[in-house]
Amino acid sequence: MADAPWASRLMDMAELTTPMAIRVAATLRVADHILAGATHVDAIAERAEADPGGLIRVLRHLAAVGVLRATDPGCFELTAIGRELREQGPGDPRSWLDVTTASSRADLALVGLLDAVRIGKPVSAQDWGDLDRDVELSDSFDDQMAVGAAAKAPALIEGYDWSTVEHVVDVGGGNGTLLAELLRARPGLRGTVVDRPHPVEGAERRLAAEGLADRAESRAQSFFDALPTGGTVYLLSGVLHDWPDPDAARILSRCAEAAGASGRVLVMESLVEPDDMRPSTTGMDLMLLVVTGGRARSAEDLTALAATAGLALESSSALRPPHSLLEFTTTR
Repeated sequence: MADAPWASRLMDMAELTTPMAIRVAATLRVADHILAGATHVDAIAERAEADPGGLIRVLRHLAAVGVLRATDPGCFELTAIGRELREQGPGDPRSWLDVTTASSRADLALVGLLDAVRIGKPVSAQDWGDLDRDVELSDSFDDQMAVGAAAKAPALIEGYDWSTVEHVVDVGGGNGTLLAELLRARPGLRGTVVDRPHPVEGAERRLAAEGLADRAESRAQSFFDALPTGGTVYLLSGVLHDWPDPDAARILSRCAEAAGASGRVLVMESLVEPDDMRPSTTGMDLMLLVVTGGRARSAEDLTALAATAGLALESSSALRPPHSLLEFTTTR
């Protein structure tokens, strides 16, 4: 049989062993155990509450791919990349790879990609109620989303004229991280965070701890229900891509209703174009198909979707990559 040079690369691209071994190590906190002095497999297994015979197989594979380094028999140390698996705080690489967290559960849902491609939607879409029923899972999701919110806050603060805004309603604002950043940067601004009950509790604690409670309100509710009125701006940051078009249009409609004739709707999203072939873009689009039924959209997609909700594009600006900000006003 003739050699097929491409086959090895294709198989390397498709193999699941290494990604799963890394996720197991992240979940069992192998890096932290090693850093704490447990370098032998028996000691690591005891701290991780794992079977030494099963764990040694994972550790040997991680040594083979360069995440660990084998020293004495049965003993391992961390390489430079392996150190990234240590505990570093909310939103660190370890937490994103931990199979018990919300983000990793979403990654593992990719085993359903075939069925989703066949029917054009998830077989079982993300049930946001799961987060409400599982406090630890909800906390992991909120912490990871908060890291992203804090990272994009400076671009949002600098990329929009907030001097004309009296009250911002952060729709789907999680635990209030983004709203807190806005209120700190703009002392004259007031705000309301709208989200599920558990993250709203976190938002109330965060805003109070940062001395912002006197300028902030919270509303525990679905954004498919009527939103609080009176806001100058209704902000949707990283919300719409999680939803298929009919649901995204309903969210925009609720924002338009609450904004009324004088309010505005701001949409902050990572926009894509049909010819955007970066793996990070195409991979995220597949993830959305499998997990939530949402999708990555272009500015034109969002503008057309907003039109069905009675909104017209007022302005569009590119923020720090990959985010853009679209401003809409009501037409009804």
